[in-house]
Amino acid sequence: MELPAENKRTGLLALAVLGVLLVAVLTVFTVFDEGGDSGGTAAPTATSGPGDKGTGGQDDADTDADPSAGGAPTPIVPLSEVAKAHTVMATYMAGLSTYDHTSKAPAWRTPLLRLTTGDPRMKQTTTLPTGKEWAVCAAEKCASKGAAVVVRDAVISDDVVRDSGRTISSVVRVTASRTTGGATTTESNKWLVSVQEDDGQWVVSGFDVFGLGDVGASDESGE
Repeated sequence: MELPAENKRTGLLALAVLGVLLVAVLTVFTVFDEGGDSGGTAAPTATSGPGDKGTGGQDDADTDADPSAGGAPTPIVPLSEVAKAHTVMATYMAGLSTYDHTSKAPAWRTPLLRLTTGDPRMKQTTTLPTGKEWAVCAAEKCASKGAAVVVRDAVISDDVVRDSGRTISSVVRVTASRTTGGATTTESNKWLVSVQEDDGQWVVSGFDVFGLGDVGASDESGE
């Protein structure tokens, strides 16, 4: 039995609609599948650019870090130079207490003044005993032997404003053993000695008694 023409048209229309729906469903599945595959590489690409502020912040750490962080500060005076300055201090201070009754002022002073700034103050303080003290030394054929050691540094500075250079002030213990008339006494003092850098060399610029010291302490007193 042959179907009417109207029924044939209805059946064809239904098949066409089903075909369109099938194509639409396949298209939707295909689009979602592609989107899921591409999502796995999106996050690393987004955080790999320069100056990125997202997670993985290596760039943030490099940008904000202090360049000097973790490094030691530059010392005002390197230890090797401090050692040279200490040697000058000790040599000069020991030299002041080293002489005997035959010492002549010009020859005795010359090497010591080379260790100083050579200014009037240093010339005035770099002297042999005078007056009655020297008269007794000459009469008794005295001899004095000095020794000095740096106890500690008090001030290390570099005045960059006035461009006066680097200076060091240190506490120096000076011990002098004097023999007069066959008797030996030992005196010990602490001095605050200052040196300054002059044309690459350290020279003594001044010294003063540090505290009361123990002037006149003898061997019998345990010093």
